[in-house]
Amino acid sequence: MVKSSPYDNSGPGEEAPLLARQRPGDNAEPLTVSEISNALKRTVEDRFGHVRLRGELSGVKRAASGHFYACLKDDNAVIDAVMWRGNAQRLSFRPEDGIEVVATGKVTTYPGRSKYQIVVDSMEIAGEGALLALLEKLKARLDAEGLFAPKRKRRLPFLPQVIGVVTSPTGSVIRDILHRLADRFPSRVLVWPVMVQGKGAAEQVAAAVRGFGAIPADGPVPRPDVLIVARGGGSIEDLWAFNEEVAVRAIAESPIPVISAVGHETDTTLADYAADLRAPTPTAAAELAVPVRGELLNMLMELGLRKRRGVQRPVLLARERLENWSQRLPDPRAIVAERGQRIDDLGERLRRGLATRAARAQGRLSEAGGFLRPAVLTRMVAQERRRLASAPDMRVLVSRIQTRRAEQLSATARLLSQLDPYAPLERGYAVVTGAQGETITSRAAASAQPALTLRFADGSIDIVPAGSAAPASALAPAPAPAPRPSAPRKRQDEGTDGTADGKPRQQSLF
Repeated sequence: MVKSSPYDNSGPGEEAPLLARQRPGDNAEPLTVSEISNALKRTVEDRFGHVRLRGELSGVKRAASGHFYACLKDDNAVIDAVMWRGNAQRLSFRPEDGIEVVATGKVTTYPGRSKYQIVVDSMEIAGEGALLALLEKLKARLDAEGLFAPKRKRRLPFLPQVIGVVTSPTGSVIRDILHRLADRFPSRVLVWPVMVQGKGAAEQVAAAVRGFGAIPADGPVPRPDVLIVARGGGSIEDLWAFNEEVAVRAIAESPIPVISAVGHETDTTLADYAADLRAPTPTAAAELAVPVRGELLNMLMELGLRKRRGVQRPVLLARERLENWSQRLPDPRAIVAERGQRIDDLGERLRRGLATRAARAQGRLSEAGGFLRPAVLTRMVAQERRRLASAPDMRVLVSRIQTRRAEQLSATARLLSQLDPYAPLERGYAVVTGAQGETITSRAAASAQPALTLRFADGSIDIVPAGSAAPASALAPAPAPAPRPSAPRKRQDEGTDGTADGKPRQQSLF
């Protein structure tokens, strides 16, 4: 027996029919899937037309159309969430996995998948703890990219000429900055007005920072030397615009050094980490941007004083040394007085010397003038004529000179005949020479010669010394003797012994 199903139209004990049949008295027509899905959709939407759900985001993704899809979950359940493009663009934060949010919208169904979901109209972070978690997550990601690295920090210019300020133009922050700059060092300030909180504030801050950086250095508008991004204190939600990635990246990429002055001293934002310098307050940012003008003037005065002292110190030391040395020197007036007295003495001596020399010259002139009298000159002429008349005849003088020169020539001729080496040959002497023509003056030198030559007055003969091995040579013909110098002719006034005055003179030894 086949058990009947609750949905079976057959009666008890009957077999299930093959075709659907309408039972008697049943006026309910079967529903289609679309009809039941639409009915469920209307029922859910009517019952849950406006709900607020708290949960953790999971599977966050944004479609190319701009729609936002995610899941909201807690420990025990999960519900799909969808946010259309218009509402997604108005979000004040960037949804990420793991963020706990409060979503406001309506629950509906999606018949295409038989699923229910919530269509989110607005979404907020669920509490400050969730916001801090999102902040820490973004901070870790940007830090890993190197946006907060200390090596990226730049030094601020010592004395900026132009200061750019990114802040609200209506708040007290800009007034505090301007007042502090005027007190410390009046400078030119360019203000770029922006919203400092709320939707779109982060984009405006980023645009202002990039706008200042895009100003040309030589353009009509001066480019700032340093930027101050500032706003007053507030809660973490109020300061959230300075934690958003778009603002943080713009500050980190700024070509101009940036001072972050967001909130009070205890407030910290990601803009503080990305900036080149963090100021605890906007007023402190103005103090960090410029030095104190009065202190600079005092420092310049002090440096000028030190410079003057440095220049004057060598002069003072030299003056002191000069005074010490001058005390050791004698009195210049005494030195000058002594020299003056010496000059007076020399001047007096010069005057007397000139007078004496003039007197002497006058005496010599007078004496010389006495010799120039006509009587004196006539006497001197007569004396010279007498001397000229008593002078000997010129022919006598010439004869005396010739006689003296002849005597000198005769003496030289006699000396020549006495020094002639061949003159003794006339008296029987001979000159012995060796084979090489050298003169032999000893027996030992003669025995050593192979041949000897004997020169006589009328010729020469070659001989061989006794005991020599060389054969005797024939007698060589005697060469003609060298002509002897002729004796000087005797003067008529010479004597028979060759003297000019008849007195005997010394004869030759040969």
